[in-house]
Amino acid sequence: MRYQVRFTRVAKEDLQRLYGFLLEHDPSAAPRAREAIGKGLEFLRDFPFSCRKAVQGNPFLREMVIPFGANGYVALFEIEDKETVTILAIRHQREEDYL
Repeated sequence: MRYQVRFTRVAKEDLQRLYGFLLEHDPSAAPRAREAIGKGLEFLRDFPFSCRKAVQGNPFLREMVIPFGANGYVALFEIEDKETVTILAIRHQREEDYL
């Protein structure tokens, strides 16, 4: 069974912010980053439990590392039920937190 992947408003804003940053600083990297993030998030449709737990005590709150260049991105997500994964936030690995 495949999971449906949903995005919170915050996660959508994160994607726009990250893409906008790359468009400003390295326009040729922006579409490649978008593709890398998309492929990473597509993986969650089949294997969300393979990603690391974000906090102890909550097996449904997880993080996925998405490689891109020398660094990459980290997606925070929650496995809502047997059918749904919700992306809560996405950040660059050099950012301090999801906020």
